[in-house]
Amino acid sequence: MKIYDFAVKNAQGQEVNLGDYKGKVLLIVNTATRCGLTPQYEELQTLYDQYAGQGFEILDFPCNQFREQAPESSREIAQICQMKFCTKFKIFDKINVNGENAAPLYAYLKSEKPEDKGNHVFKDLLLKLASIGEKREGSDIKWNFTKFLVNRNGEVVARFAPSVKPSEIEGDIRALL
Repeated sequence: MKIYDFAVKNAQGQEVNLGDYKGKVLLIVNTATRCGLTPQYEELQTLYDQYAGQGFEILDFPCNQFREQAPESSREIAQICQMKFCTKFKIFDKINVNGENAAPLYAYLKSEKPEDKGNHVFKDLLLKLASIGEKREGSDIKWNFTKFLVNRNGEVVARFAPSVKPSEIEGDIRALL
């Protein structure tokens, strides 16, 4: 199985086949509009502006599972991101990333890369404190803005912790382009 075998819905509810992204480098991110990490949208857009012409795409999957920090509808989230952060990359339908209702795409991503990469001990401790009382298991996504990097062959090559800023993985993206 590869990433291209999945179909997802965009923010307007239309089905999108991830096979449409064959040959591209992908950064897949679960996001939220009311999170302390939401300013990462600015860096995501900067990366997109810089590398989209070289075959780079960002796939944004809003998720309301972490302290309900994405309560708006998918369409509203897309509008907020476009207006506040001038995003131009694809924003998809809101999904669950953990639990029995996790989107199949995220079940696959977690099985391919079960561990976060990144060494931000203090920031990671703060995220752990923020999620007290929320059940997490093994490869579960820990918080908003976990990032999966996928190469041009559809292979998941890295998973970055929420505390890793998009600008910190620019070298990894460039290496795949």
